[in-house]
Amino acid sequence: MPKLNRPPLPVVVEHDSPMPMRDGTVLRGSVHRPADGGPFPALLVRTPYGEDSFRTEPVLPALRAGFAVVLQHCRGRGTSDGEFRPWLDEGADGHDTIAWITSQPWSNGEVVMSGMSYLAGCALQAAATRPPGLKAVVAAMTPHDFHDGLKYHGGAFALGPALNWGAFQAMLGLLHAAEAGEDVGADLAEVLRVLADQETAVHALPVGDVPGIPWWRDWTSHVTRDAYWEGPAETLRHDRIEVPVMHVAGWFDLFLAGTLENHRRLGGPLVIGPWSHLAPGATGTGRLFFGAAASAQAIGLEERQMAFLAGKDDGPAVRIFVMGDDVWRDEEAWPLERAVDTPYYLHADGLLSPEPPSAAEPAVFVFDPRDPVPTVGGPTLLADPTNVGPQDQRDVERRPDVLCCSTEVLASDVEVTGPVSVTLHAETSAASTDWTAKLVDVHPDGRAMSVIDGIVRVLARSGTFVIDLVATSQVFKAGHRIRVEISSSNFPRFDRNPGTGRPGSGEADLVVQHQKVHPDSYVTLPIVPR
Repeated sequence: MPKLNRPPLPVVVEHDSPMPMRDGTVLRGSVHRPADGGPFPALLVRTPYGEDSFRTEPVLPALRAGFAVVLQHCRGRGTSDGEFRPWLDEGADGHDTIAWITSQPWSNGEVVMSGMSYLAGCALQAAATRPPGLKAVVAAMTPHDFHDGLKYHGGAFALGPALNWGAFQAMLGLLHAAEAGEDVGADLAEVLRVLADQETAVHALPVGDVPGIPWWRDWTSHVTRDAYWEGPAETLRHDRIEVPVMHVAGWFDLFLAGTLENHRRLGGPLVIGPWSHLAPGATGTGRLFFGAAASAQAIGLEERQMAFLAGKDDGPAVRIFVMGDDVWRDEEAWPLERAVDTPYYLHADGLLSPEPPSAAEPAVFVFDPRDPVPTVGGPTLLADPTNVGPQDQRDVERRPDVLCCSTEVLASDVEVTGPVSVTLHAETSAASTDWTAKLVDVHPDGRAMSVIDGIVRVLARSGTFVIDLVATSQVFKAGHRIRVEISSSNFPRFDRNPGTGRPGSGEADLVVQHQKVHPDSYVTLPIVPR
């Protein structure tokens, strides 16, 4: 492709501009603006990840679109003063930063915000304060809540991602303190040991016994949504967000559920690609290549985001990448109204079928939390960045504590697009257990490629339990088979359930769990007529 011969854009850059907050704390950031003309609307991006994270931000495209760009460090990060407290200060600080921007002589009084992950959370939290001047937000791959879907999923603690992110943030905090002249050598060495050997850290029992992360014991001890989580929740009140929001998600992103819930509550355009959290916009994820058309560049996502922020977007309401067919498709709404929720039953003989089983015998397995089922792919954010997305599950499926039910070889394509869940009628011998489920695409060559998964933690020996697998858009091609895996762990993506029903259980407390899954259990697949 020939390069565009664009003339250079004269730009003025002001580094480490001080921006006072209402409590007297001074935050800092860089201001990029066209050297000629003005006043300008401003694009604000706020980050807790330091200067290097700004290199991925679309500064030049925003400048060419007519925006000034403000890249600001969250408090306690980069060159900003103060103490970093995850999620607690971003709404007020965003509000005050917008007020600072609109008071500048180069500003026309209009501000937009964008970001991915924590940065998108900063934007939504600022929007919830209703700051004068804020006009629009692009929020990519971000949770809708700081307990549900971030630190806990179905009641299970998101151990691996929480450890990976928490230790990294602890390190950044200590480096920030060291630059201010504090002696942090011992604490920094402790955190670096955790980062260097996360495999040992995730096995620590009780789960709260990981050193060096300031918020770790709070995260692990506040298992249910209690008063501890209400403080952060109050900073992300969807009912207070009045500006238009564009949402970007990935089928293999760990915050897919959050992005879909943000879209449900706030409306606005929705784009979902076959992407993971660390590779948004990529052409392949995990062990699958989806083709050059799968990239964000192929659909002009960056250009569309700029158009949306400028109030000029005329794109579709919903654009999704349909895996299997490996094509983009525009839709009028999410979920698709034409999708038909269809139960596929888990037969004791290993068959997965829309026909209910006639036999009454349950499938059984034994789960030992000392030997948990390992995480292989999925919507993860672990120390190993390659352990994500679609991965071959055959080694996992050979384990005696993993139940597999598969359809017959498909005679024609079956499209599954929409929310997916598994309903288990099940029993356990333990006071508490986890039930996990995974949807798998079995290829003709035997590869069992994961699609989506979920977990639910229960404090009941028997009952009906629903496992939320979030959503997908997957065409199971003719010649393939649809498979569902059932087990009781997905470690270290989630912590192990010790079976005691008590928090703070140690290694000596772990209980072997005898599991029964009754044959009237089923997966609900949203089948789209072909």
